[in-house]
Amino acid sequence: MRHLILTISSCVVLFTAAAQKKQVNPYFPSPEKWERKRPIDFGIDSSALQESINFAIKSESKMPRNQDSAQVLNFGKEPFSDAIGPFSSRGDETGIIIYKGYIIATWGDVDRVEQTHSVTKSFLSTTIGLAYDQGLIKSIQDPVYTYLPPIEVYDNNISRKADDLGKDFFIEPFNTPHNRKITWEHLLRQTSDFEGTLWGKPDWADRPGDNTSEWLTRKRNSPGNVWKYNDTRVNALSLAATMIWHKSLPEILREKIMQPIGASSTWHWTGYRNSWIVLDGKLIQSVSGGGHYGGGMFINALDMARFGLLTFHKGNWNGKQLISEKWLQYSTTPTSANHEYGFMNYFLNTEKKLLPSAPEDVFVHLGNGTNMIYVDRKNELIAVVRWIDGSAMDGFILKLLSAVKK
Repeated sequence: MRHLILTISSCVVLFTAAAQKKQVNPYFPSPEKWERKRPIDFGIDSSALQESINFAIKSESKMPRNQDSAQVLNFGKEPFSDAIGPFSSRGDETGIIIYKGYIIATWGDVDRVEQTHSVTKSFLSTTIGLAYDQGLIKSIQDPVYTYLPPIEVYDNNISRKADDLGKDFFIEPFNTPHNRKITWEHLLRQTSDFEGTLWGKPDWADRPGDNTSEWLTRKRNSPGNVWKYNDTRVNALSLAATMIWHKSLPEILREKIMQPIGASSTWHWTGYRNSWIVLDGKLIQSVSGGGHYGGGMFINALDMARFGLLTFHKGNWNGKQLISEKWLQYSTTPTSANHEYGFMNYFLNTEKKLLPSAPEDVFVHLGNGTNMIYVDRKNELIAVVRWIDGSAMDGFILKLLSAVKK
C-alpha cells in the first residue's frame, strides 16, 4: 500500500510538473506564419468581440487620410512647422487582437505599410536599451555629451563660399552649459528641457505655449524636473544614439529586434531630407522619432503586433532575451514629473487615468493618428488599433475586455 501511495504521489508530481511546463511555454509566431484561432477556442464570445471591432471601425479618426494634410491640421499653427520628411496616405481603420499569443481577430488591411507616428519612439528607445545592454552606455544617469564627438552634418556644397568663412563644420548640440546636464534618462523620459535647434526645428517651436512673448524667453528648467512632449528633443536623442552605435538605427533595429521576432521586410524608418551626417566616412541619416515633421516608422499592423508581443514578454522572444528585462522594467517605471509616462513611448495607466476601463498595470505604445499597441499582461492580451479617434480608445478597451473576460 505504501508503495502504491508513493507511486500515485510520484505520478501527481510528474503530472503537475508537466502541466506547469506546458504553462510556461507561451506561443510565439514563426516568421512564416502567425497561427490564428477562433475566439470560441478560448471561450470568448465572438459576438461581443465583433461588437468591440465594430466600435473601433465606427470611431475612425476624423483627420484626413493623407498624412501630409493631417500634419498641417495638427501642427500648422506652430512656427517652423513645415514638413521636411516623407508622409504617406493611410487606408481603412485597421486592427489586430492577440490572445495568449494567437491572432483571434483582425480588421482592415493588416499588411498595409503606413506611418505609425510616435509609436516610432518605442522603437527608438529600444535602440538605446540595446546600447545599454551591450555596455555602449554605462549608465542612463551619465551626461549624454560625454559620449559624443563633434558631429559633421552633411553638406553637398563642394566648394565653400566667401560667406562660409569661419563657419563651423561640426555641431555639438549637447555641449552647452544647459545641455551638459542632460542624461540619457532625461531624454528617454522627455524631461531633458534640451534647448537648441536641430534640423531647422527649434525646441521652443514644438507645441509652444499660447503666450508668444515667452517663446524665445521661456524659463530654462533643470533637467529631470519638467515633462514636455517635444520632437526636437526626441530627434536629439536619435542623433546621439546614431553616434554611439556608429550605424544607422534602422540597421540596428532590423538586425537585433525585427529579424529575430520574424517581422516582415516591408517596414522602413526614415528621417528628414536634411538630417544626414558623415560618420566614419559614411553618409548616415539620423532618423526621426515620429511623424511630426514627416518621417518616422512606416510599418504594417502585423509587425507592430510582433513588437507588442516582445514587450509583453519583457524583451524575451521564444526563449531568447533580445533586450534585457531590466530595460523593460525601466521603460514601464513612471516618470517622477509625469506618472503616466515611462520611457518613450510607453504610456502608463497609472491610477487608470489613460484607460479607466483597463487594469492599472497595462501600457500602451501610442502615436498620433491614433495608432496604439495595447499591452495587457493580466488578460494575456495585445491589441493593435490604427486610426481610431483618441477619445474612443477607452470605449474600445471596455468592449474588448468585456468580450475577453469570462
